Amino acid sequence: MKQNAFRMTFVLLAAIFACTVLPQTPVHAETISLSYANFPAATTFPCVQMERWKTEVEKRTAGKVVINTFPGGTLLDAKDMMDGVIAGQADIGNLCMAYQPGRFVLTNAMSLPLGVPNARAGSLILLELYQKYNPDAFSKVKVLTMFTTAPSNIMSRKPVQSLADLKGMNIRASGGAAEIIKLWGANQVGMPMSSTPEALQRGVVQGLFSSLEVMKDYQFAEVCRYVTLTETVVYPFAVVMNLERWNSLPPEIQKVMNDLSLEQSEWTGTYMDEHVREAVDWSKKEHQVVFTKFSEADQAQSQALLTPMVNTWIQEAQAKGIPGQAVVDDIHALIQKYNTN
Repeated sequence: MKQNAFRMTFVLLAAIFACTVLPQTPVHAETISLSYANFPAATTFPCVQMERWKTEVEKRTAGKVVINTFPGGTLLDAKDMMDGVIAGQADIGNLCMAYQPGRFVLTNAMSLPLGVPNARAGSLILLELYQKYNPDAFSKVKVLTMFTTAPSNIMSRKPVQSLADLKGMNIRASGGAAEIIKLWGANQVGMPMSSTPEALQRGVVQGLFSSLEVMKDYQFAEVCRYVTLTETVVYPFAVVMNLERWNSLPPEIQKVMNDLSLEQSEWTGTYMDEHVREAVDWSKKEHQVVFTKFSEADQAQSQALLTPMVNTWIQEAQAKGIPGQAVVDDIHALIQKYNTN
């Protein structure tokens, strides 16, 4: 009995010694859970890039960060995205700056008809433009990455073979694209892309002005059997994070996200360009969509009609303290830098 009691006392003392003196085995740190809000449907390219970013962050942090994604406006809708992230309703949000042209003046210069050739170039130009000018519109958030759509084209229920055909048509467009479609004589109708399928079915609009991946992603090819190739402007997007939440992250996690910024921008642009080609092929094969272009005379006229738009933006930007001419010059220079076509 005495021997057993001695053994129990020894084991107890050894355990106390191990807990108080010996180095402790580190406890696994608590997983960081982040919410990521997005407004379009899960199958669309802004959500595809969201899921890719989520996967990369989780992999590169070895599971220390878990991203919960909310597509389709289930957490924040398109117009509330920026303010919702600032308020902490979502940790991260993806927004289309073209939906608020007066708020994102500098970065919406990408919506000017300056000849951005594709989404990869547009995405890299936009990110570099932001990094150079660091506009005040983003002072209350952390920018994680930026990207653009591919250039915009006219998708319609009836053929649009000339500017005359376009005159008076109700066309869905937003941001800089909205100004363009008005200058070409159409009636611009503003609405989120998610509302456009119903508007087309009801005849509220007869077409839309956007990049061509939506022909497949939103099944617009079923209704819009005609495409007029104008390759005019891109829509700019930004992925932003609540600043307080960002500042709370460990430095090694911040580094992972910072290191992904340029890579994600280029990845998204490249994916977008490939997806557009796929959507065009699918539209032709599955729905016999007819693709056409303006005549050379109409092309020249359409470009001439847009020249005042750039000059007006420069003047208005400079009145707001933004170096409008320098921004436009930078975009032209960056187009040369990133145009690999």
